[in-house]
Amino acid sequence: MRNKKLDRVIQQMENYLECWKQFNHFVNLARGKKFGPDDENQFLEIKSIITQELEVIFAAMDVFSPTREDVLSLISSAPSLRYLSELHEGNLRSLESQWHRIYIGWHSILGQLKVKQMQLGEKSLRSSMFGG
Repeated sequence: MRNKKLDRVIQQMENYLECWKQFNHFVNLARGKKFGPDDENQFLEIKSIITQELEVIFAAMDVFSPTREDVLSLISSAPSLRYLSELHEGNLRSLESQWHRIYIGWHSILGQLKVKQMQLGEKSLRSSMFGG
């Protein structure tokens, strides 16, 4: 038995995690001070997608961690690549640590969703083999 809503949410979470990876990529560009105006624009775009998709995910399921405030705090503490490139190394590491905690939290949720998907698949297989 396929649950189309669950499949859609899993796909959405996977796409969302790609945006988080890109966010980290831009933080590394800022650290190396190797970015241009196009990178700044793409960084702003990634932050907007992360913020918008956050609301879509929270509307689709109950999420207790990371919280909305965790994500918005991180996004708002990185207004631009130029700003990040001027941070002291300790502050940049703190931002990366915050990013990592949130990133791992999203992966945990994705894992939980995939477990539900597998359980539905096993239930469907048993039903088809044993008639119920």
